[in-house]
Amino acid sequence: MKKKIIALFLASAMALSMAACGSKAPASSASGTGSAAAGQKAAAPDQDLVIGFNLDISTLDPHQVADTLSMSVQSTMYEPLVTFDENQKIVPALAESWKAESDNLTYTFKLRKGVKFHDGTEFNAAAFKANYDRCMKDQKLRQYRTVSKWQSVETPDDYTVVVKLKEPNCTFINKMTMFEIVSPKALAQGTAYLAKNPDGTGAYQFKERVEGDHVTVTPFAGYWNGKPAVNSITFKAVPEDGARVAMLQTGEADYIYPMPSTQAPTVDGKKDIKVVTSPSAIMRYVTLNTNLPQLKDKRVRQAMNYAIDKKAYIKTIFNGYASEVHSCYPSTVQYYSEQAPYDFNLEKAKSLMKEAGYENGFELTMWGDNTTNEMKGMQFVEQQLAQIGIKVKVTPMEPNTLSSMISVEPDKAKVQLWYVNWSPSSFDADGAMRSILAYSMIPPASANTAYYNNPEFDKTLDEALAATDTAKLTDLYAKAQKLVWEDAPWIFLGSDQVIAGEKTYVSGIYLAPDGKLDVTKAKLS
Repeated sequence: MKKKIIALFLASAMALSMAACGSKAPASSASGTGSAAAGQKAAAPDQDLVIGFNLDISTLDPHQVADTLSMSVQSTMYEPLVTFDENQKIVPALAESWKAESDNLTYTFKLRKGVKFHDGTEFNAAAFKANYDRCMKDQKLRQYRTVSKWQSVETPDDYTVVVKLKEPNCTFINKMTMFEIVSPKALAQGTAYLAKNPDGTGAYQFKERVEGDHVTVTPFAGYWNGKPAVNSITFKAVPEDGARVAMLQTGEADYIYPMPSTQAPTVDGKKDIKVVTSPSAIMRYVTLNTNLPQLKDKRVRQAMNYAIDKKAYIKTIFNGYASEVHSCYPSTVQYYSEQAPYDFNLEKAKSLMKEAGYENGFELTMWGDNTTNEMKGMQFVEQQLAQIGIKVKVTPMEPNTLSSMISVEPDKAKVQLWYVNWSPSSFDADGAMRSILAYSMIPPASANTAYYNNPEFDKTLDEALAATDTAKLTDLYAKAQKLVWEDAPWIFLGSDQVIAGEKTYVSGIYLAPDGKLDVTKAKLS
């Protein structure tokens, strides 16, 4: 690769210059502004695409993945039967077509012919069945939660798959966009092998991974949907914001995500850089461990919500590239139902604390990722909560360390507050709530680190899952959101826009509302 080496002083100089900048309100657009965006295009120095992420990926196993950055990398190598297009419409991928029977229990998929795995073996119905079998046998896999709702998988011929559900499930097709298919030959080698040797049908095949640093993929010559346009794609972990932007400026990176919101207005249109923004499905929040004595009373949790100035949060942390969310997920997700806001009100917050017997406050510890913006967000929440007597100790951690500390049995749980974000890549209401709020999803099963336990909420989600009538779904999901909002197991902070930075010679990269990248059609011109 003919990428330039980062000048270390550039990141420092940039940080100083950003501190001197005013908080310019961003324009809401899907493309950059300024001279570069207006048509001045540089030529790509090579055909090796380098993408700078703020985190390392968590896994290369598509049946275990939970975060959108890892999904972005895996989607270059793996494919599902169906996928989302750029309008969040479900379209064919490895399946050419599908249909649902009138019982809403039986789905038939006609598979695409002539598709090969990277190891040269054929994709067919038996391969799909092997993936189903693998996930059913290992309850530790995240995809077990999907396939455990299936009654059976039948393969009447080599290119037909029939999935029968145990009960109607309105999210089934959405969830199928996340069920990516692994070569049976690789599956036979075991989980440890698969974690280091991805083997799918995707446009790119695995070359190498240096943990904590990068993953590189190269074109798969036998890809069924045409030859990829670039020679390689490297996904590089660069946690420090200034360094990530500096990589884009110097040309060491061709694309970065996320683009720090504080720096976006300054670099847009400069040095052949274009800033790309769009509304997101990302929810920013702080989980409140409701098992803790001081957090059991919902008046305390409501007080914590009233104590946060959400408008200041959006301006300070995201430079205006965000919006308030008056529910437990953003309006970009199905069946969003707006609730009465927790407007900033210190007097009300203090009154609720006094009513609950905590007029003098208490001490808590907050965990979160050790990236620049996450630490800034945690410090903001710390300062806000101090106004009502809650003293917060901020403890940033490397993401994999944090994940291991959270994914423990309840009797070993030490999490008190977790500054985090979530986006449902299936774009359905159940996906926006169940994994992080249903009581069955407390760690280690999933990420309900509030240990939120409301049987009425869980029952409402289950009723909605079996419903097919749109009006009924609307009512049920509105009820579920209202219950969570009033119980306040989180501090509801907002939804930031997805913001990326790219060189003007880059095209074909799609940034989805959940923060997932589709780079399979990327071009360097």
